[in-house]
Amino acid sequence: MNPGTKRPRGPVMIDVAGTALTDEERERLLDPLVGGVILFARNFTGSDQLRALTADIRALRDPALIIAVDHEGGRVQRFRTDGFTRLPSMRSLGLLWEHDHLAALDAARASGFVLAAELRAHGVDLSFAPVLDLDYGCCRAIGNRAFHRDPQAVAALAQALVAGMAEAGMGAVGKHFPGHGFVEADSHHDVPVDARDFDTLWNEDIAPYRHRLGRQLAGVMPAHVIYPHADPSPEPQPAGFSPFWLKDVLRERLGFQGVIFSDDLNMEGARVAGDIVGRAKAAYAAGCDMLLVCNRPDLAAELLDRWAPVPDPDNLARLAAIVPTAAQPAWLADPFALELHAPYVHARDRVAAIPEDSSTAPTMTAATIGEQRTEILHKPG
Repeated sequence: MNPGTKRPRGPVMIDVAGTALTDEERERLLDPLVGGVILFARNFTGSDQLRALTADIRALRDPALIIAVDHEGGRVQRFRTDGFTRLPSMRSLGLLWEHDHLAALDAARASGFVLAAELRAHGVDLSFAPVLDLDYGCCRAIGNRAFHRDPQAVAALAQALVAGMAEAGMGAVGKHFPGHGFVEADSHHDVPVDARDFDTLWNEDIAPYRHRLGRQLAGVMPAHVIYPHADPSPEPQPAGFSPFWLKDVLRERLGFQGVIFSDDLNMEGARVAGDIVGRAKAAYAAGCDMLLVCNRPDLAAELLDRWAPVPDPDNLARLAAIVPTAAQPAWLADPFALELHAPYVHARDRVAAIPEDSSTAPTMTAATIGEQRTEILHKPG
């Protein structure tokens, strides 16, 4: 196999339409602005196919593009068969916490290990997990994706899950900073507004990020939520476009040094920042290192054609640090090797024993988050 094209990673993460790359997609992934690929359920039909797809993506460039996925467990799990364990919702771990703290922490660690090991054995670098939003019982976008209402329980369970991911060599991305759980509206379809003041957010929703867990996160994804009474800016923007939230609070007050990923710039909650170029410029200026554009190849192509950001060495260094750098151990070489690894088998059995969450969640308007189909974009002529 020929070595990939030598090119620094850019600040844009895009998706692909199907189970194998098209020529148009290969060309787009070679664009200097592209730094990563996010996968969805539509990109998966089986273990061998997924490994072939990720190997193809990885071979395009040097350093390789970051390959990521929303693979949290519960209703947001992209790959569920043929080499993948069905992971519990995070609320399932929170409910277990109510009865037995130690058992819940053990289950969370096992879940994180299984999650990360299975993804890495298939060539995926990163999952956008865990959700650190508090479970106020009202948010349609979050529902049982949240661990618990108590921020200390969220921090403890998330830290255990992150530790399990780290055992498989994967960094964790906490979301959605500073907190999406209190608003009922779903930012996939609306522009949520959280009217609480800063002190309330600091003491409640931001508490998991203030915990030592915050120093263990490799990445953070901000919320497409506006906090008009907490953000002192003249015209408060959603957190992902707000220098106050990303630079003043996350970087300065909390000391976060990892990668800041925007949430999908195609979501309704992002449209307050203008067209796709306006959204990218606003998110990048606010402090996002990597900008996600999902399910709209036409908008991704427009952004790559029209946006010309100045390269940032700090941005490049943070992106380089989030991907595994050590040689992949033999037990992660492929799914078959993983099946022969006793710690993985033990963790998988532990995950299978976690009771299902049978509680009633709010109606989910985004019940199939990220499952939209996307058309292959062909060049004219």
